[in-house]
This record gives sequence, C-alpha cells and structure tokens, in this order.
Amino acid sequence: MKLLFITSSRIGDAVISTGVLNHLVSLHPGIEVTVAAAPLTLPLFEAVPGLAQLIPINKKSLSRHWINLWKVCRTKKWDIILDIRGSLVSYFLPTKKRFVWKSMRTSDHRVDQLGRLIQKVPPPPPHVWLGTNHLQRAQSLISSSIPVLALAPAANWIGKQWPADYFIELIEQFLKHNAAQIAIFGAPQERSMIQPIINTIPKDKCYDLVGNLSLLEIAACLKQCHVFLGNDSGLMHMAAAVGTPTIGLFGPSDDRMYAPYCPPENPVNHVIRIPESLEDLKKIPGFAFNAPRTFMENLKPDTVLQVLNKVWKKHVSH
Repeated sequence: MKLLFITSSRIGDAVISTGVLNHLVSLHPGIEVTVAAAPLTLPLFEAVPGLAQLIPINKKSLSRHWINLWKVCRTKKWDIILDIRGSLVSYFLPTKKRFVWKSMRTSDHRVDQLGRLIQKVPPPPPHVWLGTNHLQRAQSLISSSIPVLALAPAANWIGKQWPADYFIELIEQFLKHNAAQIAIFGAPQERSMIQPIINTIPKDKCYDLVGNLSLLEIAACLKQCHVFLGNDSGLMHMAAAVGTPTIGLFGPSDDRMYAPYCPPENPVNHVIRIPESLEDLKKIPGFAFNAPRTFMENLKPDTVLQVLNKVWKKHVSH
C-alpha cells in the first residue's frame, strides 16, 4: 500500500496533523508513506515508519508549486491520499481512498476536526516519531539528574510573544523556590530576542539550545524535560506531542482550537491566556494580526508562576 500525506507549512499545524497520519500508519502495517510539505516542516517526518519519500513543496507564484507536486506524484498508484492542505492537486491524483481537508465552521480543537476528517472519534492525538539517534543526541545535551523546565520565549509573530522581561521575572522567582535547570529553545533567527533572557540565568542552571538543532532533535530534547512553558507556537505543540506536561501562553490566538492537545481522560496540559478574549482583542483600536507589537502585556508573571508551580509540584516534586 502507498499513502501520500500532504501537510502544513507551519510547524505547529504540521505537529497537530501527525495524529491522523500516525493512525493510518498504525492501521496499515507495512504501508509506504510519502510526505509532501514545506521545507520548514518536512524534517518533522524523517522518522515516520515506512517512509518512502519526502517531497518539499517550495512555494511558487500562481500556485505553480501544486503543479510541480502533481508532476512528481502522478506516476504512482496511491491507495490513500491524506491532504491536510485541502489542495486541488489531491483530486487530480488517482487513489482508492481520499481524505481532503475542508474548512469547518467550528471552534473545537483542530485535532478533533482532523479526527472527523478520517472518521475517527475520539481523534488520534499528535505523535512525533523519534529515532535512536535523536534520543541519544538529546541525552547528550540534557543529562543532568536535576529536573528541567523547558522554555520557548519566541513565536512566529511578536503579537503572540509574552514580554521578555516577564520571562526574566518568572525565571528568577521560580528558581528561588525550586531546584531546577532551564532549557531555552528557539530558532537561530530568534537569538537576539532570547539572549537577554539567557543572560539572566546562572550558567550552571541553563541549557542554551537556541538554534543548531534539527526539529526531531528539539523534540527529543523536549521529551527529556519535565515541564514545558512557552507561547502558542510550534514548539508548544511539539512538547505536548512528545508527552511533556505543557503550559501554553495565549493572547491573540484561539486556544479553543490551538491549545496544547491532550486526551480528555489525561488532562496534563494547561492554557493560560490574557484576561481579554480573542473577540475582545479584535475590538482594540490598532489591533491586527500583523501588528509589530505584543498583545500579551496583561498576562502578569505572578499569574503564570502560580500555574507553573502547581504543575511543577504535580509532575516533579513527588
């Protein structure tokens, strides 16, 4: 059997989509999997069981990237096509079974929506496949017996970023009362924003993991950590997917749809959002999803620290 999986160009959305792929792979042992995705998210799928090919979707004008994908895929006989992008190309490729995303006018979690796409209720949770090499790399980077708090202070838009000075205040107060080390995660281009936070953490308590790691190495490192705290971001979804208790900070995004997912019977993940709802934010003069400012100032460090301490005590301080 051959499966073509077309997935998202953003890391968070790609992580969310892994559950439905994992379900189909588990349902059909020995199936050959081809994954098509943007170059940014494609490495997330390097360790998928039965992986036959990774196809980069390099965006081109006039949607020519879909024509290129069709040319690559049209000569193969597919048994299943699972298209999270909802692209027209999926309808021009022969297959025995086809699942193509269509926008759903609902505010329930995107994982639930994807589950309905493949007619699987309850939905399969996100899943990140890790190889032995990724796990060994993580163990070489985070090897201390002291519990580790993972922090991801950046996001793909400044509007979703909790202020850096709030992270600094939170870490200072947290380390006063907890024996812990801090692992800082981020992309290379986020270094200038994250470095002031790193500079305030004692060197013997800090793992600086900003840049220079592959997506699956990051996922393996997150798995090594005891609790994750960060903005609504791809790293937040990745932490939840590898089973690390996750606290997501939300402002100008919909936590009903994009909270760090966990099955209802095992509620280990938490959302802390600003006092304003997303609808309230949209009414603020000057609000826009491309505005060059944060909308997270009203979520104070004391509020986040209270939740963090409770989660830390539950999962670490036994």
